[in-house]
Amino acid sequence: MTGFRFTRHGGRGRRGSAWQFYGPLMAMAAAGSGRWGGDWNADWSKEWGTGPRGGGRRRRQRMFGSGELRLALLALIAEQPRHGYELIKAIEEMTGGTYAPSPGAVYPTLQLLADEGKIAEAQAEGAKKPFEATEEGRAELDERKGEVDALMARLSDEGSRAEKARSPDLMRALGNLANVLANKAKGGRLDKAAMEEIVDIIDEVAKRIERL
Repeated sequence: MTGFRFTRHGGRGRRGSAWQFYGPLMAMAAAGSGRWGGDWNADWSKEWGTGPRGGGRRRRQRMFGSGELRLALLALIAEQPRHGYELIKAIEEMTGGTYAPSPGAVYPTLQLLADEGKIAEAQAEGAKKPFEATEEGRAELDERKGEVDALMARLSDEGSRAEKARSPDLMRALGNLANVLANKAKGGRLDKAAMEEIVDIIDEVAKRIERL
């Protein structure tokens, strides 16, 4: 396990990696950034991809191999007519918020499927028309049923793992920490001495967590 390293010179001193992490957090709070107010849990989730919608700065790990995004989009459209945004959200929900394909990957792939005759615009009200699978598209899914089932199962498994790892209580506790720091910063009570004392506390908590 890779843990925190703490370097001490006397009672206070140079900070370990906890300072490297929380120092920028406190600096942002001290600067009065608006993102520390309101629903901080949602902001943390967006930043670190730990919430039900790992939006914002989403982690762009490689989820699909060659041709797999195309196959996943075709399978989802065959389930029910969808447009691009709904497909992005569907994949994000399947993976428990840990991954969402970028529009720059999804929309060209939809155009490719349309050019191949595998999907077509469905009849619907409004300017934004969803796509539906054509007979040719459904035939491909039937021919590649094993691949489709394995791919969709993998996406669902990713969502299950994310759900097990998610801790609302941890997010709440981290949110409380950020909100306290933000309130102190707004009240002008987060000077250098206070920040050093807070970092000592966080360093100690980090060491205790590492020993668990």
